[in-house]
Amino acid sequence: MATTPSALPRTIAGVRIATSVFFLFFGEYKLAGPGFAHGGFQGYLHDYIATSAVSFYRPVLSGLILPHAVLFGYFVGVLEMFVGVCLLLGLWVRPACAVGIFFLLNLTLAAWWDPGHGVPIWRYFGARLDTLPLLLLLVVFYAADAGQVWGLDRRRRG
Repeated sequence: MATTPSALPRTIAGVRIATSVFFLFFGEYKLAGPGFAHGGFQGYLHDYIATSAVSFYRPVLSGLILPHAVLFGYFVGVLEMFVGVCLLLGLWVRPACAVGIFFLLNLTLAAWWDPGHGVPIWRYFGARLDTLPLLLLLVVFYAADAGQVWGLDRRRRG
C-alpha cells in the first residue's frame, strides 16, 4: 500500500506523541520520589565509571557529574520531562530533540561497554536498545520539524 503525501507527516506526529509517553514516564519516575536522585543515580554512575563508560568519558562522569549527583539526578528527570512535554504538545520540538539527542548520546557513552570488552559488536548495539531507537526517533522528529503537524509549533510560527 502506497503512502499518500499527507500520511507521512501525520504518522510522524503520531509517533512523536507516542514517544513523548516514554520520556514522561522516565522523567516522572525520577522526579516523583527521592529514590533516583538520592541514591539510584549515584549507583548508576559508580557502575558506569567502573565498568561501562567509554574511557574518555569516565573523567566527565567522575569529576563533574558524580560530585553533584543529586543535582544531576533531578536534572535528568527535568530534562526527560521537558522532552516529553515538548514532544506531546508539539512545542519547541526541534530544541527539545536537540537536548534529547545530546542526553541520549551521553547515556550511550556512559553505558557503551555494558556487555563487556571484546564481545561481538552487535552486542553493544543490542545492549543500547533502550537509547539508540529513541535517539534515532529524535533525529527524525528534528529533521521532519515534527511539531508542525498536531503541534503548537505550527501556531507559534504561523
